[in-house]
Amino acid sequence: MARTEYYDDPNAPKPNSMVVAASAVVTDEQGRILLQRRRDNDLWALPGGGMDLTDSLPGTAVREVKEETGLDVQITGLVGTYTDPKHIIEYTDGEVRRQFNVCFTARVLGGQLAISDESTELRFVRPDEIENMPIHHTQQLRVRHFLDQRERPYLG
Repeated sequence: MARTEYYDDPNAPKPNSMVVAASAVVTDEQGRILLQRRRDNDLWALPGGGMDLTDSLPGTAVREVKEETGLDVQITGLVGTYTDPKHIIEYTDGEVRRQFNVCFTARVLGGQLAISDESTELRFVRPDEIENMPIHHTQQLRVRHFLDQRERPYLG
């Protein structure tokens, strides 16, 4: 299923769902950030996804990182909340969503890096490389807030 992301686009379709989601900035010992190249839109992104009814938000981030990358992680902090109504995501199955995303920080506990059916590539990336990668600006914003080492989480 393909996905198209819109931002502040008057031609974007109207949302028909709201999804609560979590993502994580997972770093390694060298301070590199784990990114996945999404199969549905070919853009790089932080691992993350929708919350199940049986999940907590931190639990969602842990589960999604495991499902999408093969790594076991521990949540270590909060980057922020991302609820911009200008960001619309359209899927080819007819779902058009707004997403309420909570982005956490996490460290690797174990597991083995493995590509899932949701991605085509996984890589730990140096922060200075990220701005030159094909990445949606809403993902770039989360990375920038993480790198800013903000005193308080972003609330938006």
